[in-house]
Amino acid sequence: MNIVTKLLAGVVLLAAANSAFAGETLDRVMENKAMVVATNSSWPPQSFLDDNNEMVGFDIDVSREIAKRLGVEVSFQTPDWATLTGGRWQGRYDLGVGSVTPTKARAQVIDFAGIYYYSPYVYVVHKDSSAKSVEDLNGKVIGVETATTSEDFINRKLEIDAPGLPPVEYKLTPGEVRTFADSMLPFDDLRLGAGVRLDAVIAPEQTAMNAIKNGYPLRILDGGYAFREPLVVIGEKVDPEWTAKVGGIIEEMKKDGTLASLTAKWYGKDYSAD
Repeated sequence: MNIVTKLLAGVVLLAAANSAFAGETLDRVMENKAMVVATNSSWPPQSFLDDNNEMVGFDIDVSREIAKRLGVEVSFQTPDWATLTGGRWQGRYDLGVGSVTPTKARAQVIDFAGIYYYSPYVYVVHKDSSAKSVEDLNGKVIGVETATTSEDFINRKLEIDAPGLPPVEYKLTPGEVRTFADSMLPFDDLRLGAGVRLDAVIAPEQTAMNAIKNGYPLRILDGGYAFREPLVVIGEKVDPEWTAKVGGIIEEMKKDGTLASLTAKWYGKDYSAD
């Protein structure tokens, strides 16, 4: 083998090594054997700190399972919601597992790796409220978490970017909308009494049921869901190979029943199916 042949062989081997994973984020995760997940720290039962100051919850278990199937360790960061869903992470996070709704606006700045469960949103009132139907909330003070689909919904601006979903129906005209920086803060106001600060909250059924389970004097209004949304694992818009890799793992978790099992564990029912 002459020197030129040796050099060419070296270049080929080097190129093969460098393209072993092919993709900025995929390379980083697989080479470091570590994945950083952006999520929430105060959204039970999706993700929250337990009494030992450890991250637990449905989204945490999903993240750990994805990491396990990749063969890497996982750690968590808890940026504010706008940062988590706004993209341009600059490598600070490898994946976002925070029960994010795929909206048309978000599709411009982040990648959707795959739908991993579905969440119905409900109207929640104080247990002593006289409201019997959604119509009874017209003109009332409604609380929602800011920068979420519940805020988009109450303002009649919700645009979910997923195929096959029925059109959103708007049946409520609020008198006032109050926004909160955290998912549990609206419930803290509502628990003070019917009409004291809020008349109702629009939130995921899982979050509302968890609040009631933990002693909040609330009830879910009968009459159906406000809307139902898919939730996606997200990635930065820099690495299609990474997005596809994670998407494949999500599909495996659906097919083998892992996601059904995890939703039942944390929510008491299977939210993994459309």
